[in-house]
Amino acid sequence: MPELPEVETVRRGLIPVMEGKQIIRADVRRPDLRWPFPENMAARLTGKVVERLRRRSKYILADLDSGETLLIHLGMSGRMLISTGTHPEIQKHDHVVFHMQDDARVVFNDVRRFGAMDMAMSATIADHKLLASIGPEPLGNSFDESYLVERLKGKHTPVKNALLDQRIVAGLGNIYVCEVLLRAGISPTKKAGQLSAAMVRSLVPIIRDVLGEAIESGGSSLKDYRQADGELGYFQHSFRAYGREGKPCLTTDCKGEIQRIVQAGRSTFYCAQCQR
Repeated sequence: MPELPEVETVRRGLIPVMEGKQIIRADVRRPDLRWPFPENMAARLTGKVVERLRRRSKYILADLDSGETLLIHLGMSGRMLISTGTHPEIQKHDHVVFHMQDDARVVFNDVRRFGAMDMAMSATIADHKLLASIGPEPLGNSFDESYLVERLKGKHTPVKNALLDQRIVAGLGNIYVCEVLLRAGISPTKKAGQLSAAMVRSLVPIIRDVLGEAIESGGSSLKDYRQADGELGYFQHSFRAYGREGKPCLTTDCKGEIQRIVQAGRSTFYCAQCQR
């Protein structure tokens, strides 16, 4: 599933053709994806101007001049595909089509249909059932050392599971948590509450660095993920932990190798030599 950097990359790719632009027509080509589309979604989108495109965790939010917000979740294989001028033919899995002003077109393509769209009033979108319990953004000011120390204090779950908890921090996924913990030299199996305050504080700048690098690199392109313009992201070439089972650890002066274990049904990649 696309993680925060991938979703942020898609958002940035959509801004030139959607933000400040009118949706001339919206075509909704099936009744549902993961869940049913909101009632009269096509009519509620058609003719509206996208005043702002923003991101909350792994969701893209399009604030409309009607006072409503369109919530988009890419799911496992969702893609937002842009074309201008000459448009390719609509394909079987092109489920929602946004015909934008300036002869641009944005298509939501989702082979597995695990993605989702919903609409709600912009003034109350933060209370939407998918967003209400999400913690602070890891790149925002409210996510700082003091906050994370307090939230991890006394927790008996492994630190990796704690960082994946969207109630603690928004948008962190399996790939980037593995990368963060390797850089921090912290074992993913260590209980969150057993980390010293200094160790917890060290995680905050590392989280920001890893996510920032991934965003600048265009996101990772595992499986079905693509950027909005259809080009592959390439942060996966910089992975030090994820997917490198049996390969030498790239940490300076470390002689270990990357191992794979399973935690809460997800693959964890780490180096037992330098992650304690």
